[in-house]
Amino acid sequence: MKVEETEDAIVVEPEQSATAAVIWLHGLGADGGDFVPLVPELRMPAGLPVRFVFPHAPVRPVTINGGAAMRAWYDILSLGGMARQDEAGIRDSERIVLGFLQQQLASGIAADKIVLAGFSQGGAIALQVGLRHPQKLAGVLALSTYLPLADSAAKDLKPERRDTPVLMCHGTHDPVLPMQLGSASRDLLVRMGFQVTWKQYPMQHEVCLPEIGDIADWLRQRLDPASRIILLR
Repeated sequence: MKVEETEDAIVVEPEQSATAAVIWLHGLGADGGDFVPLVPELRMPAGLPVRFVFPHAPVRPVTINGGAAMRAWYDILSLGGMARQDEAGIRDSERIVLGFLQQQLASGIAADKIVLAGFSQGGAIALQVGLRHPQKLAGVLALSTYLPLADSAAKDLKPERRDTPVLMCHGTHDPVLPMQLGSASRDLLVRMGFQVTWKQYPMQHEVCLPEIGDIADWLRQRLDPASRIILLR
């Protein structure tokens, strides 16, 4: 694989011309390099050339960290639930990620061959964008996260995106984003008719080996038609 970095993202190119893409958003205070080491562990089939795009979030002050500037998809105003959210920051990052999606579409990769993934804050933006996108994506992968701006979801999410597969994974001992936040978002999406697969693991705010295996299987099912045929037999 070939790794390229720009000011905006790290891109991992397959050996062959890419026919599918995964756009993967990092968490608060990290950067696009956070999940690059995961690519070889996913063991994508040789016949499935996938481009992995790891965008860098903008640098912005974060209230809960004393206003310190760091990479963040939006400000975190408090740890006390989701009552106060940085809607302007969320909408701004939505526009940024839509730009990355448009880049992949312009490169010739079809929308139904693009997965939007993210961890923590990045997972929230993945849900924000993937379930509002004009075209159906291959899927949305939301790790240790929640649905942002849930109060407006009923009027804001696109009903036609209910057929977009969603995989939500969460740690049962997560001290940063308690699992109840994730499961409440799952329940809301299910009530609205979205296709959500839920996985939970005995871990904290992190990614574990069994989870990586489940993610790899899910990505193959979403991006490789041959995998879907095998599963149906």
